[in-house]
Amino acid sequence: MEKFFKLKENGTTVGREIVAGLTTFFAMAYIIVVNPNTLSGRAGGLEEELMPWGAVFLATIIASIIGTLVMGLVANVPYAQAPGMGLNAFFVYTVCLGLGFTWQQTLSMVFICGLINILITVTKLRKFIIKSIPRSLQNAIGGGIGIFVAYIGFLNVGFVNFGSGVPAMATLNTNVLWLFVIGLVLTIVLLVCNVKGAILIGIVATAIIGIPMQVTSLGSSISFTEACQQLPTTFGAIFTSAGLPSLFSDAAKIPLVLITIFAFSISDTFDTIGTFIGTGRRTGIFSDEDEKAMETKAGFHSKMDKALFADATATSIGAIFGTSNTTTFVESAAGIGAGGRTGLTSVVVAICFALSAFLATFVSAIPSAATAPALVLVGVMMTSSFKEIKWDDISEAIPAFFAGIFMALCYSISYGIAMGFITYCIVKVCKGEAKKVHPILWVVTALFILNFILLAII
Repeated sequence: MEKFFKLKENGTTVGREIVAGLTTFFAMAYIIVVNPNTLSGRAGGLEEELMPWGAVFLATIIASIIGTLVMGLVANVPYAQAPGMGLNAFFVYTVCLGLGFTWQQTLSMVFICGLINILITVTKLRKFIIKSIPRSLQNAIGGGIGIFVAYIGFLNVGFVNFGSGVPAMATLNTNVLWLFVIGLVLTIVLLVCNVKGAILIGIVATAIIGIPMQVTSLGSSISFTEACQQLPTTFGAIFTSAGLPSLFSDAAKIPLVLITIFAFSISDTFDTIGTFIGTGRRTGIFSDEDEKAMETKAGFHSKMDKALFADATATSIGAIFGTSNTTTFVESAAGIGAGGRTGLTSVVVAICFALSAFLATFVSAIPSAATAPALVLVGVMMTSSFKEIKWDDISEAIPAFFAGIFMALCYSISYGIAMGFITYCIVKVCKGEAKKVHPILWVVTALFILNFILLAII
């Protein structure tokens, strides 16, 4: 174990890595509940189930296990992976419900997104894409996704409604709303007090409180056996006639398909890179040489190259089993803060995910009122990337504002990215700095504009 993970070289021990792994798992374990609730439509109160809950539950766990194991055993870094927040919301509310794609078609887009990210990881194309999008927009996209996720949390329980024709806070006259408020306050207290696994504890405690309030019920729960029976519904669905073949069957929708795949890829790529750089630079997991190699060299010349490859691979694998983009969780920082420095931390997280599969009966009984506070507060934490934007520089502030705020206002991550790119190009043209805009950004912006034109005339 010492020889494989190089524990002494990285200044750590087996015991410290185990503690770090447990810390990371409990910090991110809420995704086991939230992701199937989101992709099935339970969280949004859909009358008909979008995807089978049990299948997504197992797909979430399987994708997390495989992605995290690859991260630990190939890259030897202490990062964990699971279906990402924000991207799962984009999957359901923008692509499926907003744009009208089936979940099989959307899974196919996620699969292609993973393949694209693998390609850009092993080639120099990664360098050009990273450098094409200014840092201010990267941060705005990350923060905007946070606002979007928090907004969904409020909407899922009806805390914000449109009954009067404009957005308004609901009257607290139902047990669901009161349970949400209790869960939100409880989770805030746990987070502020730096309790490890605060979000997971908040979800579980809120669900328990919901039993006497008749919000939490085991009557609609799904057992591990039932989940296993549902998994064939989503496993390999992208390779059926309803998946990849149908995705490109309508020529008029191909531009929209390509732009949506791009939105998936961009959000996933920069979320992951931001997590790596933000946590790895401070702790020494990734050196300056790692970051430089990522931008200038092709292939696997550093730990970051391998980590990015693990992340991209996990996305495609997750799509095959039946879940949205699998990405590196920023909650990995909790385990890193506890001393995790090697892939052994990741292996421990993967083992924990495997054991959690047998808790399907209890997980499936957790109501949306218990998971909505997690969405809101994860969104709050994601908005921290806004602090990196120079808001006193109007030329940076305008594109960043449009990129961040339009995600929530338009209920679409891709529209937020589009508005950010378009306004950025306009600002640069006005300043006489059009030549500073990367050609890739011009091409993507043109595609977004073309998509809006097509949507207007078809």
